[in-house]
Amino acid sequence: MKTRWYKDAVIYQIYPRSFCDGNGDGIGDIKGIISKLDYIKSLGVDAVWLSPVYKSPNDDNGYDISDYRDIMDEFGTLDEWKEMLDGMHARGIKLIMDLVVNHTSDEHAWFVESKNNNSEYRDYYIWRKGRGKNGKKPPNNWTSNFVGPAWEYDEASGEWYLHLFSKKQPDLNWENPKVRQEVADICNYWFDLGVDGFRCDVITYISKTDGLPNGKLAIPFIGWEKYTMGPRYHQYIHELNQRSFSKYDSMTVGESIGINPDNAFESIDESVEELDSVFSFDHMGVDFKFNIFPKKFDLKKYKKILSRWQQLPKTCQPTIFLENHDQPRSLPRFVGECKDKRELAGMSLAASILFIRATPYIYQGQEIGMTNCVFEDNDYMDIMSIRVLQTLKKRFPILLPYARKVLNLRARDNARTPMQWTGGENAGFSTAKPWMKVNPNYTEINVEDSEKRQDSLLNFYRKALAYRKGKEVIINGDFALVNPKDKDVFAYSREYDGKRLLVICNYKNKRVKFKLPKNISFNKANLALSNYLDSLTTPKDTVLREYEALVYELE
Repeated sequence: MKTRWYKDAVIYQIYPRSFCDGNGDGIGDIKGIISKLDYIKSLGVDAVWLSPVYKSPNDDNGYDISDYRDIMDEFGTLDEWKEMLDGMHARGIKLIMDLVVNHTSDEHAWFVESKNNNSEYRDYYIWRKGRGKNGKKPPNNWTSNFVGPAWEYDEASGEWYLHLFSKKQPDLNWENPKVRQEVADICNYWFDLGVDGFRCDVITYISKTDGLPNGKLAIPFIGWEKYTMGPRYHQYIHELNQRSFSKYDSMTVGESIGINPDNAFESIDESVEELDSVFSFDHMGVDFKFNIFPKKFDLKKYKKILSRWQQLPKTCQPTIFLENHDQPRSLPRFVGECKDKRELAGMSLAASILFIRATPYIYQGQEIGMTNCVFEDNDYMDIMSIRVLQTLKKRFPILLPYARKVLNLRARDNARTPMQWTGGENAGFSTAKPWMKVNPNYTEINVEDSEKRQDSLLNFYRKALAYRKGKEVIINGDFALVNPKDKDVFAYSREYDGKRLLVICNYKNKRVKFKLPKNISFNKANLALSNYLDSLTTPKDTVLREYEALVYELE
């Protein structure tokens, strides 16, 4: 029976390679996670989303899987994974695994076998004859998400295979019912081991447009392709739900390119029996044009986007996040140059997202205010960053200075620098040289220092998560923006069964005026949470201080 436990949950994402190294080889691992379970419990989170730990040759840091039923050697063993899971469950923490089934590694046994034209596994992947003389041109003009064509030629079989990411990540053919059954079997394998749910990687890519027609190329490297939300997407996910998800008290969340507030009902309403929730990315694009060119953050647009998701029926569960392994750090992305007020800014961001109707996701290091890192070309470890630099150096060297600027703002590497546990050597992440650059500011931004201060961002997160737990007004309450046209303040109200919350968050590193609307009336007010010691106990017209955050209970 599904309890929908995720509606009152906060989920903490761990990127295992960068979380904590337990065996001293410079790479984060399962032993490292086990050593930090008490810390995770202390945050007050309800579940952990663990980025992939399956067998993988690591072309895309684990998102290229060669064996779905075993653990990568660098991370440990299946027995250690079971110990970790038992430790989480003993602490009341659920585990969400990453489900990466749009593609496999080219070293997966299925793909190795599929290279034989006569193998039963040939149809597990998308093989096509090429165009032009001798078939040496790709079957269509689709581009990879990692730069370059989305097709790779195989000399032995004389055909091309589709890879929407790296050439070492061939796409599975979901048209084949055997593939769909394999995926359901994989899910059930992990569910039977005790997993509580899945985050479904690029899940809206699994159904491609019939005939694989050419896409329209808008700008270099950014193709408006025809491989998102294909004609049988809903059929495939409903089928997977019936064969696997629905049989357990599970939670699923999809990486949902192509899903927006207008069509989300079709994917996540409880009645359709597909996914339980999806990650929306529209709010993450308000500081970038076409998701690549930087522009000034637009708070009014940001609030409007989040508000649209809040209008979904209560049978649809939204999500909210500021950071993950694919996104740069949220400071100063959303709140400008916070400088010496970094933690106040982080508190304002936290308060603004933790009390809307959604399942919030917190990414490792977000709770201490980790920041982007300044990289040189050789510091980048992510395949996407490396490909961009290689391509520009070879074809468009004049663009390199601009590309370096964008990468320092946008690169996924920013989120993957090792977790900053202490101010000691290697930020307490490892006794060996870490696999990638440690942000030099670890001496001032780390867990050890944050633990010592009651007024730290870390302890604010703990207070906020403890406060929100079990409150129906947060789980089910109606949402309404307050002063939606205000370009500096994110304020909203929540109301349920006679109870009301008022959340007011200044997103600016300056004092700003706040006017309390006339329709916000109350007989009694209680200041439930704030990031200044001397905040107003009653909401009213006022001047908010830099990054001031206020949460009131109104009667």
